[in-house]
Amino acid sequence: MNKKYWIAFSAIEQLDSTFIQRLYNYFGDIETAYNAQLSDLKQIDGLSVKKAENFIEKRKSINPDKVFEEVQKRGINFVTFDDSKYPYMLSQIYNPPMTLYYKGDLFGCNLEKTVAFVGSRKASFNGKEGVRKIIKDFTNTDICIVSGLASGIDSISHESAIANNLKTIGVIASGFDYTYPTSNKHLYEQIENGCGAVVTEYYPTFEPLKFRFPQRNRIVTGLSFGTVVGEAALKSGALISANLTLEQGRELMCIPGSINNTNTEGVYKLIKDGASIVTSGDDILNILNWERKNLAEINSSPKDSSAELPEDPVQKLIFDIIGIEPKSFDEIQGLTKLDTESLLTALTMMELEGLAEKTEGDRYKRV
Repeated sequence: MNKKYWIAFSAIEQLDSTFIQRLYNYFGDIETAYNAQLSDLKQIDGLSVKKAENFIEKRKSINPDKVFEEVQKRGINFVTFDDSKYPYMLSQIYNPPMTLYYKGDLFGCNLEKTVAFVGSRKASFNGKEGVRKIIKDFTNTDICIVSGLASGIDSISHESAIANNLKTIGVIASGFDYTYPTSNKHLYEQIENGCGAVVTEYYPTFEPLKFRFPQRNRIVTGLSFGTVVGEAALKSGALISANLTLEQGRELMCIPGSINNTNTEGVYKLIKDGASIVTSGDDILNILNWERKNLAEINSSPKDSSAELPEDPVQKLIFDIIGIEPKSFDEIQGLTKLDTESLLTALTMMELEGLAEKTEGDRYKRV
């Protein structure tokens, strides 16, 4: 059971996800990576010897069985980078978290229609109302709202999602032993108890330290197809999220506000630099090329046997990859590492079995 080694890696505070990912990619097995000797680590091109030595030293104080037991004792769920269920969009960013802890029903959220809302902690009345208006436009649909569970725009985003029967994901900058800010305790509870999921990359005992908030932002944007900036000063965490959105190749959108508000100066800078203006939910749907799907229609639609997961492991791997958006043959091959003949055979069988179809431009998507 190798899951405990993912947990053990995450329990070492000084390690970042890129270090863990590099070891995992090199050794191909998380247990081997965790138990590697310094001489083994020195063979990895570009790996900092100082970081390797620090890992070897800190590892001495970690008991994989004990830290795994602590997570289980707290009733915390988790998904690791090697798991087929790991959120696809998040797996595509530069430095995805290797272990994602969560409470609530993460996979009950529609991870194929996620949009992030970010903005000032000291948002104006108009800024909050703008976010409320746009999220209300999504009432009773399958869209999932992602934000950072901070005060201001974050809190309004989560509250509006819940009020309009939408799922929401809150990404926090600490382990689950902490609730920050404490004023959002009710939001944590609501989200965890039926309205979505609270997620974090941090081991339960890790505190909400200042440097962890910018790190948290890459998960907010990484889980999402696009990010909407509500309000943002010229120097703010929201602008960090905006830059991350662009680096990750996702859509950046802004809600225009009063030109007399210092919290909109960052918004207008982003708009001048090319960010899209959104004033309604339909604007977001158009930018992301999404169709509006009401929950009542989804729940009442007949269940087609072709929607079942394939049993063949190769087909399941392909099925997971093409579940987000149509992929070209080369993209699928790059992600699966399958040889051309095997991939062609699998895709042909999936078309015959009604699991996949070829679209314009020789791209493949789920049926």
